[in-house]
Amino acid sequence: MRLLPIAKIIPGMKLGKKIYNSDGLVLLNEGVELSSSLIKRLGDHGVDFVYISDPRTDDIVIRELISDETRAAAISGIKQSFRTAMEDHMKRKAVGALQVGKVFRNLLTMILDDLSSHKDAMIMLTNIHTMDDYLYQHSLNVCIYSTMLGMAHGYSREELMTLGLGSLLHDIGKTQIPIQLLRKNERLTDEEYHVIKKHAEFGYRYLKDEPNIPLLSAHCAFQHHERVDGSGYPRGLKGDEIHEYARWIGLVDSYDAMTTHRVYRRAMLPHQAMEILYAGTGTLYDMKKIELFRDKIAIYPLGVTVTLNTGETGVVSDLNPSVPHRPTVRILKNAYGEDIQSPFDIDLSQQMTLLITGVGEENTVTPV
Repeated sequence: MRLLPIAKIIPGMKLGKKIYNSDGLVLLNEGVELSSSLIKRLGDHGVDFVYISDPRTDDIVIRELISDETRAAAISGIKQSFRTAMEDHMKRKAVGALQVGKVFRNLLTMILDDLSSHKDAMIMLTNIHTMDDYLYQHSLNVCIYSTMLGMAHGYSREELMTLGLGSLLHDIGKTQIPIQLLRKNERLTDEEYHVIKKHAEFGYRYLKDEPNIPLLSAHCAFQHHERVDGSGYPRGLKGDEIHEYARWIGLVDSYDAMTTHRVYRRAMLPHQAMEILYAGTGTLYDMKKIELFRDKIAIYPLGVTVTLNTGETGVVSDLNPSVPHRPTVRILKNAYGEDIQSPFDIDLSQQMTLLITGVGEENTVTPV
């Protein structure tokens, strides 16, 4: 399969991978033939890229990090809990009355069990989903990324539970923010941005007295927008004043936000988001955390189109965990843009004179 931007999808192409709806359930299954109306609907729902079936690349298989059952249960649990919190806030009920601890501990157990069988896998754009409810899917994504990084860092199961709960619930304070602000597709005023920033403190207040939620997980919600140079919020903490769990979450929160469709901006590809994160090394983010993230993230995901310095074009067919920036590429077109009869793979980790000079289909990748 190969990854194409929605603008390059042609009616008649077939899906190579499932697309999920905002409830974490399968919306369209692999093998579905895409019509012009389906393509338009996907674009309208914030789907920027899809995996399509291509006989030349159908042997490229992408493993899911969590099962469909776990994904559906997680999204359902997040959605129900967050919506209840929103409703309670609107009714001016006391925050924290929901007792989310038991629900989210059960979800974390499922997620940890699934991820444990993929702990050596690279973090990669794998699941395509509609973005009708960004908050819920974003919370799950940040949890998956943070937990995998925690595994790579060597945290114990109980430490991973605390980190996972903090990441899964890092944005629960947004349930106390007016929905029209969260969904505004124009630039926020200074006053509106000030209101949005309160979600970190709101999240801490909501979680700090919750049964079965460690106080440290509540501090993850409180601190995930703090930055190592003191430029973050809400308290302007610096360096080690910010707990390392919150620093992990702040890093992956930024990454997922950049690589996901937002109402005010299209999704970036991983290499673009990584460049922006690197620009913040030592000021916004810890150097060692950025380095581990770099080693675990697939900046060129399986199936993405790349161009080499030879002018040849192909798709990433395999990853090299030891050198993530030098994957194996299946060449599909020669330097003149002509389809070749017998596609072949080149392992860039063994061909050091070859470089990736472009990513994505021509004129479709959003510039950084």
